Amino acid sequence: MASRSRSYTQLLGLLSFNLLLFTTSTAAVRVGVILHKPSAPTLPVFREAPAFRNGDQCGNQEADHIHIAMTLDTNYLRGTMAAVLSLLQHSTCPENLSFHFLSLAHFENDLFSSIKSTFPYLNFKIYQFDPNLVRSKISKSIREALDQPLNYARIYLADIIPTNVDRIIYLDSDLVVVDDIEKLWHVEMEGKVVAAPEYCHANFTYYFTKSFWSDPELVKVLEGKRPCYFNTGVMVVDVDKWRRGMYTQKVEEWMMVQKQRKIYHLGSLPPFLLIFAGDIKAVDHRWNQHGLGGDNFEGKCRTLHPGPISLLHWSGKGKPWLRLDSRKPCSVDHLWAPYDLYRSSRHSLEE
Repeated sequence: MASRSRSYTQLLGLLSFNLLLFTTSTAAVRVGVILHKPSAPTLPVFREAPAFRNGDQCGNQEADHIHIAMTLDTNYLRGTMAAVLSLLQHSTCPENLSFHFLSLAHFENDLFSSIKSTFPYLNFKIYQFDPNLVRSKISKSIREALDQPLNYARIYLADIIPTNVDRIIYLDSDLVVVDDIEKLWHVEMEGKVVAAPEYCHANFTYYFTKSFWSDPELVKVLEGKRPCYFNTGVMVVDVDKWRRGMYTQKVEEWMMVQKQRKIYHLGSLPPFLLIFAGDIKAVDHRWNQHGLGGDNFEGKCRTLHPGPISLLHWSGKGKPWLRLDSRKPCSVDHLWAPYDLYRSSRHSLEE
C-alpha cells in the first residue's frame, strides 16, 4: 500500500513538473523562442517480444531468406506488431525472415525505434515511400482508409526494394499467420507474376461502375478472363517478372482512367483485377481467411469459413484491436488477441 502511495505522489509531482514546463514554454514563446512540434504522433508502446531462433535444419545463406513486405502505418502499427510476432512464432526458421517495411519519411525514425525495441533481433529495413508518387492518382472510394497513399505502396514495391530480391510476400497489417510462412514462400509460381488465394465465380458488377460496363472498349478488357477475385493483402510476387512486365505503370494507367471516369469502387484492388484476374497462380484458401473485419461500411462480425486455416485476415472496416478495446469484440477477435504486444497505459502504471 505504501508503494502505491509513493507512486501516486510521484505521479502528482510529475504532473506539477509538466505544468511548470508548460508555463515556462508559454513564457518562452512570448520572448521569441521557437518550439518545435514533434515529428510524429505519439506511437503506442509495445512489450519486447521473445527471441525466436532457427531450428537445426535451417540454412544460413542469402538464398535461405524469406522476404516479407509490409507497410508501416502509424494507425495500424499495433496490427503490424501482432502480424510480425505471429510470423516469427510459427516459423521453423524465424531468423531467416527478412522484413521490408514501407513508411512515410517523416515517421521513419520513430517507427524504427519502435520496431527495434519490440523485436531486438529482427532482420528488417525501412524504406521511405513518397506519397507524391500516388497522391494525384488516388480517387475517393467507399472508405477513407482505402484512400491513404500507403494503401497503394504495394504497387511500387518492386521499384523500392533491392534489385537482388526476386520474390517477396506482401502482407497487410490486419492479419496473423498461424502456420509456417515458408510453406507459402515455396509456392510454385508456374510462370505467373502473382500467387494468391483465388475465388472464382466472382460477381464483377460489384467492383465496377455503370460507367465501366457501358463502355464496350473497357468491357473488352475482361473478355475471356475467368471471373476470379483475389485479395491483394496476401500475395506472393515474382518481383523480376513484375519489373520486366512494367506492372507498376499498368496499374497507374488504370488509376488515371479511374480518376477521369470513376470506373470502380474499391481503392487499390480493381486495377489488380483488371490486369491479373484469372491469370494468377492460385494458392490454397487456407492462406487468406479474409473478411474477418466485416464489410466496408459497418464492420459487422463474421464467422470463420470452414476448412483449414493458415492465415487470419481482418480485411473490412472492423479491426480486432479496436473492437477489443471497445469491449465489443467479435468472437474471431479473440484469435488475434494472443499476438497483441501493446502495453496499455494502465498496464505500464501498474508495473
